[in-house]
Amino acid sequence: MEKLENAIREFNRYHGSEAQAKIVKIEGDVVIVEFSGTFCKTCGFYDYFDDLKWGAMNFGLNLKFLEVLEGKEDFEKGRYLVKYKLKKS
Repeated sequence: MEKLENAIREFNRYHGSEAQAKIVKIEGDVVIVEFSGTFCKTCGFYDYFDDLKWGAMNFGLNLKFLEVLEGKEDFEKGRYLVKYKLKKS
């Protein structure tokens, strides 16, 4: 849990002006993360979800993106619940 929290903090530090992530739920090896913010959609929207996965590797974690469970967009902001699987390295 601590390693994942550190990965989230690092993600928020680098992407905080466009997107913030927070852990919503951990159940077994499944992790639900909420992403919210304005996002740069021209840069590759799913890159934000992959960036958390790549950043987690710096903390010895192997996250596998599974799916976007829920998405909500207003004119300038969005909120997405993303499901990952925490795999053993």
